[in-house]
Amino acid sequence: MSGEAAGPLVWYFDFISPYSYLQFEAYPELMQTAILRPVLFAGLLNHWGNKGPAEIPSKRLQTYRQTYWQAGQHGVVMNYPPAHPFNPIQALRLAIALDSSYDAVKLIFEFIWKEGRSVTDEWPALAVRLGIDAAAADALISAQRVKDALAANGRQAIDRGVYGVPTFDTGKELFWGMDATDMLLDYLSDPAVFEDPEMRRIADLPVGVARKI
Repeated sequence: MSGEAAGPLVWYFDFISPYSYLQFEAYPELMQTAILRPVLFAGLLNHWGNKGPAEIPSKRLQTYRQTYWQAGQHGVVMNYPPAHPFNPIQALRLAIALDSSYDAVKLIFEFIWKEGRSVTDEWPALAVRLGIDAAAADALISAQRVKDALAANGRQAIDRGVYGVPTFDTGKELFWGMDATDMLLDYLSDPAVFEDPEMRRIADLPVGVARKI
């Protein structure tokens, strides 16, 4: 399949990620054509043995400043929630229960990152925003099929090699992060971009030294 994109575009994301919100809001045309797949970012971190940006104090500040600055550059309204990191599991499960539709995902993202509200402290308000009440939302996220679907999304992401969010998966190549969007668009326009001789060489570049952990 050299020089061809391999399948439908899948977008792995977590509502905890400000970069996920930015990419979602800045590139609606991609989001409306992609399969939106919620995953628990913490599960990816645990699997690969990584720390999230908010778990390193200086990186946490840099992340908050950078994402807020980037939002302004892209014309995206951004207001951080009252506390971060927060527990995103309820929101992730609710998105899945609502079929991970573009509209549902957008409403949840904007509740958290545009209005700067808490999904835990203001759960009833989020439910109402989605056209249901808190009791109905609780019932939806308690369904075993929803819990199983979120776990399955995580396993699928790991099997594909996804290590962070947001990540686009073309079925053949992965594009991690907001700053990889232009490369993704270039690849979708011309999948042969990775067939450049140097691109092929660095794909098999040997490891010179490995850090002992």
